[in-house]
Amino acid sequence: MNLTNLPLGQLARDIPGASAVLHRHKLDFCCNGDASLMAAATAKGLDPNAIASQLSALQARTDQATPEEQTSNEALIEHILTRFHDVHREQLPELIRLAQRVERVHSKHPRCPSGLGAHLENMQNELESHMQKEEQILFPMIARGITGMAAAPVSVMRNEHEDHGAALAEIHSLTFNLTLPEGACNTWRALYLGLTELENDLMEHIHLENNVLFHRVDGLLGGAQRG
Repeated sequence: MNLTNLPLGQLARDIPGASAVLHRHKLDFCCNGDASLMAAATAKGLDPNAIASQLSALQARTDQATPEEQTSNEALIEHILTRFHDVHREQLPELIRLAQRVERVHSKHPRCPSGLGAHLENMQNELESHMQKEEQILFPMIARGITGMAAAPVSVMRNEHEDHGAALAEIHSLTFNLTLPEGACNTWRALYLGLTELENDLMEHIHLENNVLFHRVDGLLGGAQRG
């Protein structure tokens, strides 16, 4: 099978360790998971065959299903809630505090991430609204097997995931790609370290929903339509 023709989301879902490889090459497998490896790599000026070789090496290490595929919907939802929803609610208030301090103390520095605190506050509000809709509406539907009614909320959540991806891109724009200036203080360093962690967590969060949990819902809906 030519891996370059497969969607990024499928690669991240089906090959253990693939998400780390794709992330290292800055290939968006969560919000842009429908794009093929060929198209996504070519758009960034990367060699898709070289990346495919790295993924093939990972694939050769195991022929077993990934842990996510072995997990029930209920267990996967619980994992998403505890590992990502709860964590985001801890991450963002502290990142907002750090950003506001850096902006206040270093406002005259040419590399000051001006506007970052306000952006993170908006991101926190949007993400909180998103997570509440999942917790109160969508996830209970999926856990109960009400997949027919889940189709519309899944579509809404996928669209909002794209907004979250755009918000991450804006963080890079405001922070000069998370590049610390020479002699950056400890607060500035802690801020950018935390932002990197937030980005990694949010991308993995979106991947598990778009490419694993919602993918299952899509499959059930397709089966129902065929039936």
